[in-house]
Amino acid sequence: MRFLLLLILPAFATAAEPSSFDRTVAPILANRCLDCHTGAEAKGGLDLSTAKGVAKGEAVVAGKPSESSLWKRIDADEMPPKHPLPANERKVLKAWIEAGAKWGSDPIEPYRFSTEQRAGYDWWSLQPLARPKPPESNAHPVDAFVRAKLTGKKLSPSPAADRRTLIRRVTFDLIGLPPTPTEIDRFVEDDSPEAYAKLVDRLLASPHYGERWARHWLDVARFSESDGFEYDRMRPNAWYYRDWVIQALNADMPYDRFAQLQIAGDVLAPNDPNAIIATGFLVSGPHDSLQPAGDALRQIMRQDELEEIVGTVGQTFLGITVHCARCHDHKFDPVRQSDYYRMASALSGIRRGERPLPQSVPKELVERIARIQRELADIEEPTRERIRKDRASGVKAKATPPKPFASWDFSRDLQDTAGTLHGKAFGNAKVADGALRLDGKSYVATGSIGVGIKEKTLEAWVKLDTLNQRGGGVIGIQSPDGGVFDGIVFGEKEPGHWLPGSNNFQRTQSLGGTAETEAKEKFVHIAITYTSDGTITAYRQGKPYGKGYRVEKPQNFFAGGEFQVVFGLRHAPAGGNKHLAGSILRANLYNRALSPEEVAVSGAAADFVSEADLAAALSPEQKAQRQRLTAELAAANAHRNSLQGGKVFAVTPKAPEPTYRLKRGNPAEKAELVSAGGLSAIAGNEFGLKPDAPDAERRKALAAWMSSERNPLFARTMVNRVWLHHFGRGLVDTPNDLGYSGGLPSHRELLDWLAAEFIAKKWSLKELHRLIVLSETYRQSSASRPEAMALDAENKLLWRYSPRRLEAEAMRDATLAIAGQLDPAVGGQGYFDVRPFFYKGSQFYEALDPIGPVFNRRSIYRRGARGGKNPLLDTFDCPDPSTTTPKRSSVTTPLQALALMNNSFVLRMADHMAERLKKDAGEQIDDQIQLGFRLVYGRPAKGAELAASREAVAKAGLAPFCRALLNSNGFLYVD
Repeated sequence: MRFLLLLILPAFATAAEPSSFDRTVAPILANRCLDCHTGAEAKGGLDLSTAKGVAKGEAVVAGKPSESSLWKRIDADEMPPKHPLPANERKVLKAWIEAGAKWGSDPIEPYRFSTEQRAGYDWWSLQPLARPKPPESNAHPVDAFVRAKLTGKKLSPSPAADRRTLIRRVTFDLIGLPPTPTEIDRFVEDDSPEAYAKLVDRLLASPHYGERWARHWLDVARFSESDGFEYDRMRPNAWYYRDWVIQALNADMPYDRFAQLQIAGDVLAPNDPNAIIATGFLVSGPHDSLQPAGDALRQIMRQDELEEIVGTVGQTFLGITVHCARCHDHKFDPVRQSDYYRMASALSGIRRGERPLPQSVPKELVERIARIQRELADIEEPTRERIRKDRASGVKAKATPPKPFASWDFSRDLQDTAGTLHGKAFGNAKVADGALRLDGKSYVATGSIGVGIKEKTLEAWVKLDTLNQRGGGVIGIQSPDGGVFDGIVFGEKEPGHWLPGSNNFQRTQSLGGTAETEAKEKFVHIAITYTSDGTITAYRQGKPYGKGYRVEKPQNFFAGGEFQVVFGLRHAPAGGNKHLAGSILRANLYNRALSPEEVAVSGAAADFVSEADLAAALSPEQKAQRQRLTAELAAANAHRNSLQGGKVFAVTPKAPEPTYRLKRGNPAEKAELVSAGGLSAIAGNEFGLKPDAPDAERRKALAAWMSSERNPLFARTMVNRVWLHHFGRGLVDTPNDLGYSGGLPSHRELLDWLAAEFIAKKWSLKELHRLIVLSETYRQSSASRPEAMALDAENKLLWRYSPRRLEAEAMRDATLAIAGQLDPAVGGQGYFDVRPFFYKGSQFYEALDPIGPVFNRRSIYRRGARGGKNPLLDTFDCPDPSTTTPKRSSVTTPLQALALMNNSFVLRMADHMAERLKKDAGEQIDDQIQLGFRLVYGRPAKGAELAASREAVAKAGLAPFCRALLNSNGFLYVD
């Protein structure tokens, strides 16, 4: 039964006492009558929750049941109308009336008891957390609870999954990527008892763990980088919140702190940029930026906005649909309308917008970056030195410099035999003595260049006429109208220094380099790298000259045919701009950001060790360690950059207006003034604040109450979420609703034990993952068993591991990884796969299929606009970020097969995969097929599979074979 009733005592004498009324009569009235007969809108005007209401109209006449209209209707089976009272409950009510109908607590608390129609304060999820004892002392606690349930249904667990299946399962679960063939082989060959635990620890330590589990959290947080609604404008700095979630999860931030910062970070730690960024959670939802003209409509819009925030906070952290009580008491859970407005009051100071970040990089982060760099150097430098020694002894040829995307040598380029410059030359620009001469009033611009560039490096060999000149571009890349410009300038804002430049001085800022002293006497080599996240690094003579300045709003995206290279130009040609006075000998443009070593070899002809050279010389263990450290360093650097000033889309608090309970939710019908508080069903719900308390005090109190160990919903809700993403369904199948409508848990004692353990482990999510995935329940085979299917087809009892399809993003990321095209960079501004455009004042998004390495990052870095669709991801149930998505749909449609067979992304990746198979497996077709199977399925091809694949490759080629693998259930499903 869904409800719990206190024991109803049949003794007539005790029913006459007021104290016994609360134990015997009140539960009957609450369970059977008060759903209809309570409050101002009680049916028939009969309020059975108060002594006054019962006496009205002689509903109950003390000592006289036969004259009491309530009893007469009960005796005639007319009340309750659908289900007449059982005989024992009738006896209690009749005895109570005969004994004088003495009343107890007034009014009866209607939510004190659960009923067949709704939950009360005694509902299971609202009860204090206990720590149930596992049924078997020698088993893993998770297994002990699960086996007890199975035994009760005469079922047994499934055997353990094989090791290839297990490593694929846990790797996708924890980092969202497939294991490599090398990783699989090592695990399969390692028969030590600690092998699996070590694997789990390695995955939890990966920076890609945060990316995987941040995606789950962002689904709940309804995160997007645009407003939604009619105007749907982009939020350029919303991505900081996404990166904060990734970083917090990777650092295993205690979950209580994780929650507190998202509610009140800016007031709990006002000088910590991370704490401010965390409040992006509250304002991640859609926002209608079209403000109505009338005050009444604006008030309604504000109440709608608050309902969205209150609803998200309640469902995310407490698993309760608090927002259902905006217009009336909750119909199914013990949440009064006043509870809703108390939480709304706690959050009523929230406004959304961009706010500046304090410039603060924690000492621990600086030390962590330095440590990672030392560890990388310990791996790389001895190897580089060995390569150089080998070259010196003639073992290997010297490495070649990186190849530029475009190059200019002014002894022969940009001029014909008559010395006339090609491109557009302005002023007295000319070639003299093999160099481009610019006199401070001239520049040269190339024609449009037809290939898109995002990351880039610009470099030039320059000699200046004077070191005292103020302003002047050396080399730049700009849109044809001059509206967007990146380049190297000299002397602007900082005399005698090389600087990055742009239109409107947005990037003409110091990078901390030293003053120039040599460029008047000789040509010096200057380079600037622009990365996709806006970070700029300057180089002089092949060595770092200044580093770390971060662009507030990166404008360094140039689509094909939308940019040109200029020499001597600072901004646009019109209006008093300063240009370079000096000479440019050579110049190069690279369509990526060069590494320091590559800049060194291009500029100073150093003995450069390429990435390929280095990777080939490292041992497998060093490669794995270096890959981990490189990803960790990228994440730490992105974190550091995000803390170095700039603006972030987050809470921009405002003094809260008075909060009233609104009758029927109507702002025009105010009831009593309300102070900030929590839910009446949870202890500590009174915050002790006045109605005019400041925003900071309100949100601090809400965060503390919500995340308290005494709040039983907080730990239960998160544990259930984690379980859901490991097993495909939660212990409660509705992760955002642990109330009446969500139902009962399949394993309540297990859920409570995990919640108690979660708290005991200091709210560590990684410890919770470890606890779950190390269990035998998680490691079971996914094979179906007819006898078990007959008893439990949905696998609620966990007699096997349920196979699951990859989510849309994991499918795309895995495809990139298998094709060898995945960019593993962690953090920073994301990539666009849509083209934004304005039409009649609104912003729209046209779906694109962008091609290039910068678009091959993990899907979590997709700059998702609410109106921007991705046909491939949407086909695989990528959710609409306008609403919270605690549990994704996983439907099967013909469109999915069509997409995997015909989508241009999949076709392109199949081609890349074919190239990888040829490169890594050699020329033998069987070896290529086997590598394809190992990459996609994590296992070698079986005899029949190999024969069929050999025939397919012979008929259609390797790329169609790769496409077939990517279109198979063996790839899309994790067993």
